[in-house]
Amino acid sequence: RPPHRWVPLHLPAGDLVRLVARRPRGEGTGRAAVLAADPPRPDPAAEFDAAVRLAEQADVAVVVVGTTDDVESEGFDRTDLRLPGDQDALVRAVAAVNPRTVAVVNSGGPVALPWRHEVAAVLLTWFPGQETGHGLADVIFGDREPGGRLPTTWADEPLVGTTPAGGVLRYDEGLHLGHRGYLRAGVEPSYWFGHGLGYTTWSYESLEVDGLRARVRLRNTGDRAGRELVQLYLSRPDSAVERPARWLAAFTHVDAGPGETVHADLDIPPTALRHWSTTHHRWETEPGEFTVLIGRSAGESILEGVV
Repeated sequence: RPPHRWVPLHLPAGDLVRLVARRPRGEGTGRAAVLAADPPRPDPAAEFDAAVRLAEQADVAVVVVGTTDDVESEGFDRTDLRLPGDQDALVRAVAAVNPRTVAVVNSGGPVALPWRHEVAAVLLTWFPGQETGHGLADVIFGDREPGGRLPTTWADEPLVGTTPAGGVLRYDEGLHLGHRGYLRAGVEPSYWFGHGLGYTTWSYESLEVDGLRARVRLRNTGDRAGRELVQLYLSRPDSAVERPARWLAAFTHVDAGPGETVHADLDIPPTALRHWSTTHHRWETEPGEFTVLIGRSAGESILEGVV
């Protein structure tokens, strides 16, 4: 949005018009003038209908939606989690006429996805920049696996209030931020912290815990090579101090071909077992057993052990 000026001009059909813009170049200003022609904007309703008609005729429909710097910024808060404009309605309309609809969400943070069960796939791209097209094509055509995992929990509505009262916004969640809050409340979000899918399937077969090292045996049960992110969480329900329902302690990835068995070794850092003592003003470790939970996300426990 550079500084600009505009002039309306009514033209008879078929006339050839030369448009000239003159601007002096001020010495030392470092400025350049650009002349651009912007055709009339199409009618939004007509464009909406045209997109749906095209999707109905296509083998696969790829709908790219997302946020802009008008609603998402590091300098101000969003008022809600909805996608701006009629984007939700567009996804639903396209999915209604084409069951093979891929919704590509281009945003820098969680947004509500009320249509997530109506589309064949949801792909999150995270503002990837000038190589967006190439990267997206590689993933959609299967040349590259979508190996990312969510660093945040996604839900259609926030779990805690975000409206200041009396000019003050209270942060009462304490240790139970994000996925920890959803686990504590027993509320299922849209997608858990750590969630992510690829182009193959995995079987988690066994867990061995020896001291502070955990070994997980996995098998690629799909028909193509893939990568899996193995996540280790800790839990201590009978703790004498306040703790989250579970917390991430370690993670690692493994690569395997079709039918191949691999092992993931995860070292549990001693700091993951510590808590801050408000009595002694220091980090302490509560003696006893901690539960080891292995899964694909914060909301899933496939294997359990004890450390």
